[in-house]
Amino acid sequence: QAVLAYGTRGAMGGLSEEADRSRGHRGRDSREPSRDRNHGHSRSRSRSYEAPTKNGKPDDYGVDTMKITDDDAAFILGKGGKTKEKISRVSEAEIELFERELILEFRGSKVQRRRARKYCEGVMALRTGPVNVTEDYNDNDLTMLNVPQETVGFVTGRAGNFLRTIESEWGTLMFFCEVGQGGRSKDFEKLAIFGSVRGRRGAELKVLSAVETKSPGYFNKIREEVVGRDRGMDSTGTWGTDTMTFQDDELSYALGKQGSTRKKLERASQAIVQYVGHVALFSGTRHERRRAKEYMRWLFGQLEGPVYVNGWQDRDDCTVVEVPSDCIGYITGNRRATLGRMEEAWGTLMFFMTKDGDKGGRQGWSEQLIIFGNERGRRGAELKCMNEIERKAPGTFTKGLREKITDTRGFDTDRICIKEDELSYVIGKEAATQKKLETAAGSILQFVGRYAFIAGSYKERKRCKEYIGWLLQQLRSAVTIADVSSRDDCTEMHIPMNCKGWVTGNRGSELRRMEQETGVYMFMALDGRGEERLIIFSHDPGSKTNTQGRMAAERLVNELVQEKIRDDGDRGNSRARSNSRPGSPPPRGRSDSRRREPSRRREPSPPPRRTSSRANSPPPRGRSPARRIDRSPPRGGRSNYYSRGGKGRRASR
Repeated sequence: QAVLAYGTRGAMGGLSEEADRSRGHRGRDSREPSRDRNHGHSRSRSRSYEAPTKNGKPDDYGVDTMKITDDDAAFILGKGGKTKEKISRVSEAEIELFERELILEFRGSKVQRRRARKYCEGVMALRTGPVNVTEDYNDNDLTMLNVPQETVGFVTGRAGNFLRTIESEWGTLMFFCEVGQGGRSKDFEKLAIFGSVRGRRGAELKVLSAVETKSPGYFNKIREEVVGRDRGMDSTGTWGTDTMTFQDDELSYALGKQGSTRKKLERASQAIVQYVGHVALFSGTRHERRRAKEYMRWLFGQLEGPVYVNGWQDRDDCTVVEVPSDCIGYITGNRRATLGRMEEAWGTLMFFMTKDGDKGGRQGWSEQLIIFGNERGRRGAELKCMNEIERKAPGTFTKGLREKITDTRGFDTDRICIKEDELSYVIGKEAATQKKLETAAGSILQFVGRYAFIAGSYKERKRCKEYIGWLLQQLRSAVTIADVSSRDDCTEMHIPMNCKGWVTGNRGSELRRMEQETGVYMFMALDGRGEERLIIFSHDPGSKTNTQGRMAAERLVNELVQEKIRDDGDRGNSRARSNSRPGSPPPRGRSDSRRREPSRRREPSPPPRRTSSRANSPPPRGRSPARRIDRSPPRGGRSNYYSRGGKGRRASR
């Protein structure tokens, strides 16, 4: 049952569904103008995203092919092409499926191609039965885990959903299998986990946590094997696993509401933090494990009183913000809600620290807020704190502040001043415009007073400043961007004239909707010849299956264009059909059988009676002239009703 759960998911996608999708959108360069989907070359080729390489193509870069069947193609593609994308991501190889020829093509280094072929063979084997894993399956990318038979269904989840969730979270490929010629055990099922060292470890500990919940005590039987696995197998040679044991009351505190505290420690330390029963496991490099254990110790130290981190000035994983005493409650929030939101948004660990004997901020002094995490997360959380403090106590950070533009290639922060009357336009309602520009540029954008703080790499900062400039230019006139051929962050689309209003929507509402759904920045701009076209900006090119990025926005725009063309075509066809009928009366005319007889034709209305004293005065307020008593006779067919027995309106009046 567990084995077939994976196959069911693959079959759901079907060949025809993915074939239709792949024909509907042909991969092309992002700078190429968009074209009608019904034109162009053959669309029968489905291609995965290109795996990034550090220094171009590897020395042993090559191409392998494999012939498959119709049913195999459906399993390889999966629902919406997600299985193929997952195999490509795990193997780090480029995968193309030629649907008409039923050929799989693998591109990459020798190891990448071998892994991609191996993963595809494993997925195809699930269609007919369990996969038989032999020794040659292990290319330093495999972890085998024994799962007790009574917990297999719990680990698999309904229709394999739990395994698919773990795969998505840790970038792995997982399925139950048989090993060698020994057949299947009655007590255990073998779970194969393929991926990187970090991905396999995270997935393995997640599965063990679920197994321990269903079968308590199982982890203690295999603890030594799990803790010692993959020791020193990373690029630094310091990979390993440390443990820490908790009591019942300590475990709930370390876990947090819905696991929020565990996730916070994991993201801040960049180590894998997982609880299996009452045991906390920390996996990662030596520095990552040390950080995770320190954070855990400070977390529990707050239960006993104020915590102070000695020597924080010499650490490279923390930032300190001085918070005025009257802003401490505002920054903390009700039951730490505000700090918790910032920690979740930026993947940091934050708490106030005070030295023993010092007066805290609540006695009139400022208090130090320490932020732990990676450089980007710390900077984002710091700027958010500065934004909140500046709103509560204006001038705390902006007094005497000036603009700053740097040319640092690495991570840095620029500052630009925004005019008072333009500030609300750049921020937008509920900071929607600010978040849109930040997401599209891939940078950090935060406003402290009137100053925009832009943090990120040189390219990210430059992109964000350009986006802000174009946004402000739209306030005054149309934006002209003469040439975008040299940019790698935009897609140019030429919209038919009769579809422009439909695509943009009322006051740009459709563009704003698509921006919010796909995380891009898009607007109509003029080129060097004065012709208007739609430009989609984002650092994320997107993919065929991803709902974010430029490709996703391009799909939504094409759908609107096709919808408008279909509607216009349907209206034109309906008019053509009505006009092409022989002997048909003119449109919107009265048929012969309903034409008025001469005796029943309407007489011209007599002029209204007015006295000489009111000849030039306006009509009285109340009834309109058409409903006054001295109105003209009603249309034929209704006069009898109004004159019958005094029951009409004239008689009643």
